[in-house]
Amino acid sequence: MVANIQLTEEKFQELEAFINSLPTTKGELIRVLHKAQNIFGYLPAEVQKFVAKKLDVPTAKVFGVVTFYSYFTMVPKGENDIAICLGTACYVRGAEKILDAIKKEINIGVGETTPDGKFSITSLRCVGACGLAPVILVGEKVYGRITPDMVKGIIDNYR
Repeated sequence: MVANIQLTEEKFQELEAFINSLPTTKGELIRVLHKAQNIFGYLPAEVQKFVAKKLDVPTAKVFGVVTFYSYFTMVPKGENDIAICLGTACYVRGAEKILDAIKKEINIGVGETTPDGKFSITSLRCVGACGLAPVILVGEKVYGRITPDMVKGIIDNYR
C-alpha cells in the first residue's frame, strides 16, 4: 500500500485557477498536465477527467498524452524517485546490475513505490549523460559511474 495521497478539493481548485488564468486553453494540454502533476504528485483518472472537461478535449486524448510521455505518471511516486538510465551506454556499462542492486536494497520493482512512500523506481531510456554511464538520478541529483557496491550508500543518504 502506497502512502495515501489526497485528491483534495483545494488541489482541484488550485488546478482550476491555473487553467482559468491561461489566456487560452487551446494547445495547453501538456502545460496543464505538468501543473496538475506538480499539484497532485501524479495523474490519476479523476485528475485526467477533470483536465479533459476543463480543456474541452476528450479524456482519451488526455490519457494518450499521459501514457506517451514518460515524465507523467498515473501512480504516486515516492518522496525519492530513483530513476535509472537503461539507454545503450548505461546498459552496456552495467545498468542492469545497478537496477538489480536498487531493487534488492529497497525491495520493490520498477514502477513501484515502497509502502512508506519514501522510494520509487523509474527506468529511463537516456538522460544525456552517457560519459558518466551508468547513471541514476535520485530526484534531480545525478549520480554517475555507479557500481552495484555504491547503491546502498546512495540510498542510505535518503533514508
